[in-house]
Amino acid sequence: MTAHADGDLKLTIGLSGSKDRPPARLRLPRINRASRRALISYVVVVVVWQLGATSARWFGHAWPGLGKVPAPSAVLASAAQLVVDHGYWHSWVMSLLRVLVGFGAATLVGVPFGLLLASSLPLRRMAFPVFELLRPIPPLAWVPAAIIFWPTQELSIGFVIFLGAFYTLVINVLGGVDAIDRRLAQVARSMGASRWNIFRRVVLPGVLPSLLVGMEVSIGITWEVVVAAEMISGGGAAGSTASGGGLGFFIWNSYVGCWRPA
Repeated sequence: MTAHADGDLKLTIGLSGSKDRPPARLRLPRINRASRRALISYVVVVVVWQLGATSARWFGHAWPGLGKVPAPSAVLASAAQLVVDHGYWHSWVMSLLRVLVGFGAATLVGVPFGLLLASSLPLRRMAFPVFELLRPIPPLAWVPAAIIFWPTQELSIGFVIFLGAFYTLVINVLGGVDAIDRRLAQVARSMGASRWNIFRRVVLPGVLPSLLVGMEVSIGITWEVVVAAEMISGGGAAGSTASGGGLGFFIWNSYVGCWRPA
């Protein structure tokens, strides 16, 4: 950039040196230290697993524990046969539908129930002790009772999945409401806001983060519950086939050796 006597400024761009510049190097994305450590840990686990599973062949005697499990190479070979089996994917669909139905029912019932407990002190004093009495019972402990209470195994599995998500949702809704600053509701009430406006503009936005966390946790619990419930109950209505009763029933039949790839 050069300045002249008349005050005008001129911008001079030199292009002569552009030909001498080295070409830009392609930079690969760098892996941070935490990712490198995680990758190394995965590699170490797989190597130790492979050595332990094949220890009888390499060392002359099987390692305790790991010597009785299949090697990762054998697992990959079985997985290659499994992904082309129609019954495997049908089991995924069956379990997914059960999880969605149970989780949806728990959301439709648990969220309003939690909001009612949070907004009504007499109701909370009456219903919350019973709720706390039943909450510590694991969902899988309800499987025998669910089989007795409900006319079909499919409803029994759905009920157990519902319980797995219901308690978590209610507790998170109550915690979210209790975490809201009471002064916000008091200010809104002093400015003439109705109870519905306070609920819609103060309570719902305040409880939403806790509700989302509760939904995230409960959906994970439902997947754990559905697999175990399908193992115990025999796969529900679709349990007549070795690979049509959900993932839990599919895993159990694979364990006892009833499943064969299609």
